[in-house]
Amino acid sequence: MVIDGTLGFLGFGNMGEAIAKGLIEKDVIAAASAFVYDADPAKRGRTATLGIRWAEDPADLAMQSDALLLAVKPQSMDEALAQIKPGLTARTLLVSIAAGLPIRYFKDRLGSQMRVVRAMPNTPALVGAGATGYALCERCTEADAATAQALFAAVGIAERFSEERIDAVTALSGSGPAYFFYMVECLVNAAVELGMSEAQAATFAQQTLLGSGRLLVESGESAAQLRMKVTSKGGTTEAALKRFQEDGFNALIGAGVEAAFQRARELGR
Repeated sequence: MVIDGTLGFLGFGNMGEAIAKGLIEKDVIAAASAFVYDADPAKRGRTATLGIRWAEDPADLAMQSDALLLAVKPQSMDEALAQIKPGLTARTLLVSIAAGLPIRYFKDRLGSQMRVVRAMPNTPALVGAGATGYALCERCTEADAATAQALFAAVGIAERFSEERIDAVTALSGSGPAYFFYMVECLVNAAVELGMSEAQAATFAQQTLLGSGRLLVESGESAAQLRMKVTSKGGTTEAALKRFQEDGFNALIGAGVEAAFQRARELGR
């Protein structure tokens, strides 16, 4: 899908830039139809490299944008909304990627007439392999849904959810990359204890994670099916998995995801 109209980026950090690059590379939007404003003037050079235009201030950005991606930190959002408010019109679609901020947060500050999309992308979007869940407010149209889908599909997979499910998306995929990174850290440390060098252990742990992920995506089989294929009776994998189960690995993972979910809810209050 090609996004019609203009697209603004309020904030051009890693995520904003990744989405912009994905959209341009996939011809979802022309660089000349995109505008950026960032409080850091050094970002201007990065937008110029992509052919994206620079807005003079947040209100100017809002005035020029049919859809506006809010890519600023949650703690900076109050100030950011106050700055863009003078330039907003009824036609502006707002798309927020700020963790924990519900749709009502934006409507309380900008008016109930605003059309708002709340999205939760994750950091693999930086390499075009992201997973984004998004929710639409009651005033959004199917055209708005198509715009949101195109925005995030440019950097991975994207799926629409009800807003009450976004905190679960946050706990699973938004925070999820850190879970896998932490497991790799633990695997590396364990391999070093067994005599491997840290560099060797890191290389093999990284490749194992990459290969396992690709196999899971491309094989069409479930994680359980693939696990069973690796697990020979009486073998090394079975020994490891039995120890994981004995030590409550499943319960620990569940508790961690639940903690992330509850924290996401707290941030939205």
